[in-house]
Amino acid sequence: MTAEAGEPAAGEQRQEPPARTSRLVRTSRRFPLITRDTARPEGGGRAAPGAAPAPARQWPLLAVMGGVGLGLLIVALDAFRAGTVLIGLSLLAGAFFRWALPEVGMLAVRSRFTDMLTYGLLGAAIVLLSLMAQPDPWVSIPFLDDVVHFTVR
Repeated sequence: MTAEAGEPAAGEQRQEPPARTSRLVRTSRRFPLITRDTARPEGGGRAAPGAAPAPARQWPLLAVMGGVGLGLLIVALDAFRAGTVLIGLSLLAGAFFRWALPEVGMLAVRSRFTDMLTYGLLGAAIVLLSLMAQPDPWVSIPFLDDVVHFTVR
């Protein structure tokens, strides 16, 4: 009898294929159909060397969060307009950090463009709305009075 091509002959031991390593070798540059991990956002690396203490590595995020926290404290102390302007300016500073710095740590959440757009639009909207808040607005935009007049009143 002859042995099948895949079966060992009598007296021979079957050889196992070499064990696979834990690293996957990519043979193609195409993205896999099933993703197993998420990519770090562009610029999401440390803002300071790895030997620096943890707060120093994340200083852009801490600067933005500190400004927002200080703004919230000022709002709690009954200075609404100044606190909300500080919150908006902190978000605008986050957009600037995202644009100007190559690595911003955990301030990078999405792509650079999306982060800058999000931080910038939210910061500008908060500053503009806080400057227009009643009573005694510091900024008056005439066409908004007409829009409110025709939609709400």
